[in-house]
Amino acid sequence: MRTHRSLAMIAFFALVPVSGRAQSAANVPDITGSWERARDASIPAQGQPPLKPQYLKEYQAKLQSFREANQQGKPIADHVVMCLPDGMPGMMSGPFPLEILQSKGQVTIIEEAYTQVRRILLDREQKPIDEVEPGFYGRSVGHWDGSTLVVDTVGIKESVQYTNIPHSKDMRIKERISLGANGLLRDEITIEDASMLEKPWTFTFGYRRMQDYQLLEYICEDNREYADEKGVQQIRIEPAKK
Repeated sequence: MRTHRSLAMIAFFALVPVSGRAQSAANVPDITGSWERARDASIPAQGQPPLKPQYLKEYQAKLQSFREANQQGKPIADHVVMCLPDGMPGMMSGPFPLEILQSKGQVTIIEEAYTQVRRILLDREQKPIDEVEPGFYGRSVGHWDGSTLVVDTVGIKESVQYTNIPHSKDMRIKERISLGANGLLRDEITIEDASMLEKPWTFTFGYRRMQDYQLLEYICEDNREYADEKGVQQIRIEPAKK
């Protein structure tokens, strides 16, 4: 009798995690497809980064130098002129379309501009920041919490800056990606950087599905804009063809 009861108990508890996984998988939305940046009343306007006073002062001075250079007709060359990708989190801001691919163990996000690719590894442990080779996109790991994709990204090199906002090597980007009933895909981004920020900075991007759209090839080549020896943006004038 005890043997039968024990076997029944084992069978019962063995079914519980399987049922839980099946329910969790059923809640995962299908976000595969092409998406474009969309404005929506439900998405709050992006606020200013809560930089610490010394870094805020440097950031404001940098913006002022950009404005003055533009007024003089000699804009300072940025990463676009240098044919460099946006990296994270800039690539999520658009305005170019994104393609999302869901596959076993990974969610892949591709931006049309510069054919940028980031890979979100599912159900993996995040590595310590010092063990991640700094790059444009860092190392992203995530998991599905019901119908929300929760993502943690570290390892963004300091030269990769979203809208020229400085950060340290210890910056951590947390995302909550969810699909609303209205079809709007939301990416709530929280940037944590205790060295640079007074507090975590949260903002949200929204996207709408682009039916039947396929991303185009976008390679930065034969760029007529370049940075001269002083870092000023110039335009290369091609000689007229005879």
